[in-house]
Amino acid sequence: MLDFFNKRIFIIFIFPLILGGVTVLGFQPFNLFFVNFFSLPLLFFTIMYVKKKSKSTYRKKPFLKNLFILGSSFGFGFFFFGIFWIAHSLTFDQTFKILIPFSLILIPLFLSLFFSLPIVFIGNFCEKDFSSILLISLVFSFSDFIRSKILTGFPWNIWSYSLSWSTETLQILKFIGIFSFNFFVIFIFFLPSLIFLKNKLKYYLIPIFIVLSFSNYFYGSYKINSTKQYPQEEINFKIVSAKIDMANFKDEVDVVSKLIKYSEPNQNIKTIFIWPEGVFIDKNFYKNEKIEELFKKNFSKNHLIVFGANTSKKIASRDKYYNSMIVSNNNFQFITKYDKKKLVPFGEFLPFEFILNSIGLKKITPGYESFSSGEGNSLLKFNFDEKKITILPLICYEIIFPSIIEENNKYNFLINISEDAWFGKSIGPQQHFAKAIFRSIESNVFTLRAANMGISAFISPQGKILKNLQPNEIGNIELSLPILKKDKKGIKNDLIFLSLLTTFIITFFILRKFKI
Repeated sequence: MLDFFNKRIFIIFIFPLILGGVTVLGFQPFNLFFVNFFSLPLLFFTIMYVKKKSKSTYRKKPFLKNLFILGSSFGFGFFFFGIFWIAHSLTFDQTFKILIPFSLILIPLFLSLFFSLPIVFIGNFCEKDFSSILLISLVFSFSDFIRSKILTGFPWNIWSYSLSWSTETLQILKFIGIFSFNFFVIFIFFLPSLIFLKNKLKYYLIPIFIVLSFSNYFYGSYKINSTKQYPQEEINFKIVSAKIDMANFKDEVDVVSKLIKYSEPNQNIKTIFIWPEGVFIDKNFYKNEKIEELFKKNFSKNHLIVFGANTSKKIASRDKYYNSMIVSNNNFQFITKYDKKKLVPFGEFLPFEFILNSIGLKKITPGYESFSSGEGNSLLKFNFDEKKITILPLICYEIIFPSIIEENNKYNFLINISEDAWFGKSIGPQQHFAKAIFRSIESNVFTLRAANMGISAFISPQGKILKNLQPNEIGNIELSLPILKKDKKGIKNDLIFLSLLTTFIITFFILRKFKI
């Protein structure tokens, strides 16, 4: 048995794969963040072991190739177990079921490059010293940064999301941004490696960072629990979820009837209702007289309804289709509309559409043609109860992008509508919801999230869940919220992170010069 554990196949294939899979326990819904204090140091020492063996036992095998395989195995385990629910979205259309094995293998395999390439890069620099721990933390955090940017970006399950359960720890996001915070989280996870190094610095560094971590926690706790003077002006909101099966969305009258039933509108109470994404999949839904009659019969002039719908408009003699968020009055008249800008590859648009259409493929969501990305202002502005309201709309997938918070300013509420039925009964809805907690803290306003088959919630500017509906719950949650004003653009996330990165790269070379 011991011979097997020493074999190359176990060291660079099986063991890293297990480590990568175990790290998923650190994220929602498990929140066993402490596993990363074991998995990342073990990864560090595995890299050191492979480096050593490549000069002896593995000498006939290329050193960098071994590291590449090790990183790919770790990355595959990380992404396979972390986002396997993507395959569930392919079960709604017979056309795509044949692609399920490819999505389970090829997507994690491609994303594993964000671990294998960094590990190859640091291979020649890594030693059993403190500077190497700093280096691997820098490179991993930069890899997460790149993953969030290229090819439309996919900032899903970056390491800082493993602390979504601890809003006290997250308050620092308002000052340094998620990517800088992510670097410190990775560094803290790698820090136990110091215990096993012959370096006297560990007796100082480990206590220092423990003190800093607790100081950050106590600061966050103070900010959350300190008395806040909110404006007296308030708006009453109702978030509604009917948990409608996706196969039933074709009967739009039935869908609206259920949503109205669970909205429980009171004719005399001024309320803004928030319904989930994709309530209407037929682009001509606004012509449906039965739906218009349902609105007029059940809602009053004291109500506005926010919902998701597929829309279209003709541009240069060509119809373009959009995934939209609409604000409607009780007469089913649209006050304002936002068209989603960050689209899901293959889900909402088909890359290389002309080629892939020719072999019978289309986007996963209903309809054959790809959605177009929205243009223009991202904010929804309207009047309600003699008050001017500005909303930052985020439709489903857009909630994972911190850059949207940074790019927009002067809004009162963040509204996220989503269709989480695509995730099935997996860990996907909980992971998706965790991103909303981060965006609420970063924007410093209340976040309202309505999800069909997902978690619907009111989230405070400090990331606290005020009220929520779980994926298996039907009904509404209601809350009157003060009208806060985010009157300036968010912090320069990227600039702060890149400045931090540059500073610590210089620090690394100084430490390496003195062999620390």
